[in-house]
Amino acid sequence: MAASALEVWGDPIEHSLSPRLHAAAYALLGWDWTYDRRRVDESSFAGTLASLDPSYRGLSLTMPLKGVAFAAAARRDARAEATGAVNTLVRGEDGWHGFNTDVGGIVAAFAEAGVSTLRSARIVGAGATATSAVVALAELGAERLEIAARRPEAAAPLAELGAGRGMAVKVVSLDAVVGEGVDATISTLPGGAAVSREAADRLADGGGALMDVVYGHWPTSLSEAWTRQGLPVQDGTGMLLHQAVLQIRAFASGDVEGELPRETEVVAVMRRALVGD
Repeated sequence: MAASALEVWGDPIEHSLSPRLHAAAYALLGWDWTYDRRRVDESSFAGTLASLDPSYRGLSLTMPLKGVAFAAAARRDARAEATGAVNTLVRGEDGWHGFNTDVGGIVAAFAEAGVSTLRSARIVGAGATATSAVVALAELGAERLEIAARRPEAAAPLAELGAGRGMAVKVVSLDAVVGEGVDATISTLPGGAAVSREAADRLADGGGALMDVVYGHWPTSLSEAWTRQGLPVQDGTGMLLHQAVLQIRAFASGDVEGELPRETEVVAVMRRALVGD
């Protein structure tokens, strides 16, 4: 592969583990690519993007840039169109091509944990990641979806998205979750979010396998509640790893479907880099 520059942008960005993941993969593959981090906010995004020289092959985007990246893309994949969020930009002849690899990262992380299909699910929180979670759960076959949010009115767009993908959707207050159990729960709450023990235990009761997308603040109130009940728990590192693999596919070939050379080895070396080995 020709020498290329890549970066991850966001605000804040100092915590990002993406440079560690990508550098490990590029080294294994023998690609002369660099991958750095840059602090970019929404107001400076357009100007910074326009300033990039042709050596820049692509970008990873984290909060709060997924919406402005969506707007900047000349073309978008189906998952980006469904969510209105782009976390990957790849330079193309007709401009930047946008992808959402968060959806695929969630699907792959669940599959790795032995969950390849499910009929019911709950999402905790109504932030940006929740949009990708809705689409991922639909891809996994969920027919029934409950969204538990501190402000249920904020979940209206998520409910509409889920209903549009064939799911029966119910929105409830985070502090009033009762009723039917679910096969799996995805928490999209920030790592420092305070959830009372009572609410956490109520969510865990019948909550199925938990994916908590947090990976910098662990354990969380919810992961502790799931552990108390002996239920399966995974943090956000699996999603982070697998969405990064899809990003590298996009950077390499312009799509996320074709596997990388030596992909099994790539995933293994990225996983070792993620845990610091």
